[in-house]
Amino acid sequence: MPTSRLEAFSDGFFAVIITIMVLELHAPHDASVRALLAELPPFSSYVLSFIYLGIYWNNHHHMFQVTESVRGGVLWANLHLLFWLSLFPFVTDWMGETHLALAPTVCYGGVLLMAAIAYWILQRAIIHEQGRDSRLARAIGADLKGKLSPVLYAIAIAAAFFSTAISAVLFVIVALMWLLPDRRIERTIAKE
Repeated sequence: MPTSRLEAFSDGFFAVIITIMVLELHAPHDASVRALLAELPPFSSYVLSFIYLGIYWNNHHHMFQVTESVRGGVLWANLHLLFWLSLFPFVTDWMGETHLALAPTVCYGGVLLMAAIAYWILQRAIIHEQGRDSRLARAIGADLKGKLSPVLYAIAIAAAFFSTAISAVLFVIVALMWLLPDRRIERTIAKE
């Protein structure tokens, strides 16, 4: 089947997740700067998760630009990814509202780790269907960032037991790693 239905469904899913996340933000109860500053931790968590969702949406879009068609395995792998991404609103709100408490920070890191693994599984499912010489396989190559991200998430989860601030810094570092434009797929398309 062509990828258009999967892409449309996934795009809608991303939009719903972001909408749910923003609805968890609450305006301060009074007009003071102190009240606004009290909302800074939940807002910071929201911004980080929004960036992560934007990164996933962008990379998902690029991945399907070099995918010609999909079968059942890819559809299930995509749903697996969307499941983990659907937990972002919950863990984002929990971590933000508790000001980086241990359990919420560990859960946030766990969801990031599982989403990274699910994305890798989706890539592998596409490559399995399309072949080792497929456009996607050629485009991602060694995929250093893709391999480093889960390692950093695992370190962040372990670090939370010593300092959740270190975990937060690691979450931001991984996001910044992926914010730098990844031109591998665009270069593959341009070469063809």
